[in-house]
Amino acid sequence: MFTTTAEFLDLLRSAPGPHPQAQADAADRNAQLTKPPGALGRLEGLAQWYAGWRGDARPSIDAAQIVVFAGNHGVCAQGVSAFPSEVTAQMVLNFQAGGAAINQLAKAVGARLDVHALDLDRPTQDFTQAPAMTEAELVSALRAGWDAVRPETDLLVAGEMGIGNTTSAAAIACALFGKEPADWTGRGTGVDDAGLAAKTAAVSAGVSLHAGRTGLDVLRCLGGREIAAMAGAIAAARSRRIPVILDGFICCAAAACLAAEAPDALAHCVAGHKSAEAAHGEVLDALGLSPLLSLDMRLGEASGGAAAISILRAAVACHSGMATFAEAGVATE
Repeated sequence: MFTTTAEFLDLLRSAPGPHPQAQADAADRNAQLTKPPGALGRLEGLAQWYAGWRGDARPSIDAAQIVVFAGNHGVCAQGVSAFPSEVTAQMVLNFQAGGAAINQLAKAVGARLDVHALDLDRPTQDFTQAPAMTEAELVSALRAGWDAVRPETDLLVAGEMGIGNTTSAAAIACALFGKEPADWTGRGTGVDDAGLAAKTAAVSAGVSLHAGRTGLDVLRCLGGREIAAMAGAIAAARSRRIPVILDGFICCAAAACLAAEAPDALAHCVAGHKSAEAAHGEVLDALGLSPLLSLDMRLGEASGGAAAISILRAAVACHSGMATFAEAGVATE
């Protein structure tokens, strides 16, 4: 286990890749299934990608896990959200009571749901004034995410809840990918024009104050505990060869901090969806990821990633459950 960001980066950069033999065997099996070549489109590639990471040419998904992390943001003092920070804790209670959208989606796709609240009574620092987190706070959040991934998990979706966190995600994206703060800043929970202006100003101030940062230092200075925890969970999954479905804008901002530190850090990830938050598509393009779904969702809570579990389940079910031409006694000539 790691106690510093340097140790975390060592684990990230030395994480294993997919199993080459399982990939080859899965490709061979796919070529023999009772269908015309390529007839299942992206489902075929998804199944082979999943098989390679799990080390099984004929895999199944038996222990999907959704983890939602919650944190509060000091930048809310800048008037960046339509809702007060108290809503974060209230929504955590709703998750725990089974009343949120993610509860219903988790049931629908047969996934375990875990919720982790991270020091909600202690928001991060306002990143327009100081780094959002200290080194120790960042490591603690990364470890919370790492530890949240269950040993038996065979598919992970990480999500978040945190009033103000689209502001943090916009600042991270701007710091990592350039362009203007307004290019990354959207209305989030539905701020009016004045709120959008305040939000854009906060992103601009934060990126300017912490200029020159990269990777995990961007995450420390501009992120939140729940964003760092998602990064920790994604990295833990990589270390254990667990495939990951990324959720929306905020989750992808967390993932981008990892990609900035290790070029293949997200090789075990697919993008679950393209959200209605306009900048999400820009982040996906920057990461070279093509979303599985585009349903105009913008809820967070891992909801888009959860919905995409059904797509990956379909891909794996077809790959592993279909008969080959030889098994079915179907002539190929």
